[in-house]
Amino acid sequence: MRDYLLTLCVTAAVTYLLTGPVRKFAIATGAMPEIRARDVHREPTPRLGGIAMFFGLCAGLLVADHLQNLSSVFELSNEPRALLSGAALIWLIGVLDDKFELDALIKLGAQMISAGVMVAQGLTILWLPIPGVGTVALTPWQGTLLTVALVVLTINAVNFVDGLDGLAAGMVCIAAAAFFLYAYRLWYGYTIEAAAPATLFAAILMGMCLGFLPHNMHPARIFMGDSGSMLIGLVLAASAISITGQVDPDVLKLFEGSTRQATHAALPVFIPLVLPLTIIAIPMADLVLAIVRRTWKGQSPFAADRGHLHHRLLEIGHSHSRAVLIMYFWSALIAFGTLAYSVHSTSMWIVLGVVALSAIGLVLLLLPRFTPRAPRWAQSVVPPRYRRRKPPAVPAEAEAEAAVEEEREPVPAGVNGATAIGHRSRFTDRSKAGARG
Repeated sequence: MRDYLLTLCVTAAVTYLLTGPVRKFAIATGAMPEIRARDVHREPTPRLGGIAMFFGLCAGLLVADHLQNLSSVFELSNEPRALLSGAALIWLIGVLDDKFELDALIKLGAQMISAGVMVAQGLTILWLPIPGVGTVALTPWQGTLLTVALVVLTINAVNFVDGLDGLAAGMVCIAAAAFFLYAYRLWYGYTIEAAAPATLFAAILMGMCLGFLPHNMHPARIFMGDSGSMLIGLVLAASAISITGQVDPDVLKLFEGSTRQATHAALPVFIPLVLPLTIIAIPMADLVLAIVRRTWKGQSPFAADRGHLHHRLLEIGHSHSRAVLIMYFWSALIAFGTLAYSVHSTSMWIVLGVVALSAIGLVLLLLPRFTPRAPRWAQSVVPPRYRRRKPPAVPAEAEAEAAVEEEREPVPAGVNGATAIGHRSRFTDRSKAGARG
């Protein structure tokens, strides 16, 4: 655990220290796009934050390679090199997109090629535990297609939620933390060496997000851009692919008997890993809803709009920071709730706790819809938003002017023409109106 924490801290420190110079570089190169209709921020903000995150990834892998307890990951497996190759390619395409706004199909092709590069170097899904059937071995073509699909879905899911300051980095950090705890449990608790690469990837991913978040929290000084969102999405997908495709359920020895019984017994453990849908459930739901919404309107699935979940939270009445925190809450609830269930699937307290926290989350979601007012005796102890507001006092001079205005008769529209600047009074002097004619 000490080596993983050291790798995490080095990754976070390198990412944090490089983000400032990268921001100046983005401003100097003009990587500050104009405000778009779907954007929430009001001032042009530099992108290219993914440059700092990529170098943080490289620093984390380099440090881990020189640590005694983690160097075996690089000796026994080619997965770290496969991750670095795919990450370098997707990061390069993201940098070009942040500067020149590449076409969506070009980015989709780059995502598929990046996944193919990882598959060619051994980072692929070899088998899947299916309840009621057992461990199903996949053919090379099946494993390749499933790996590419998982990488593309995860990258775009993370990219779709990158719409508010600190949202994507925080949600991926929460998912990586839950993933790290599970992978470390397999590696350390069950002494399964095949889970070590996924544990390392999750620790590095947490460091990348934690190092970038101080610069990206509202109000953000720099955005990660597609170079960052596609990068962290690929690393998250690589973690899931590594542990899902390499760890055999039979090795866990959770149930002595047939392969089918062993897989059924191991199902609660593999819930977060068969596909990372439960870990990134919120981004994946946003992705599916966006595709359905845009296709229903006859638009391209890649066309940008303001219908994402975080946009709807803002429309309900939540502030920017509260909307981000609510998305954090639901991500943590789903990720860690699933993790807790995988450890103790027979505990009813876990289910009750998830239900109770879900109820709290629903109340937080609907909070702007109702603003209850506290009774008069509690006005001094509740926050200002829940106090009864007194009607503003009207000065005596304003009341006199209002009375004079009421005595004047309205002039029909069109007498004095119209003006496009300033406010035009509905009442005017008849003598001036007649003199113009």
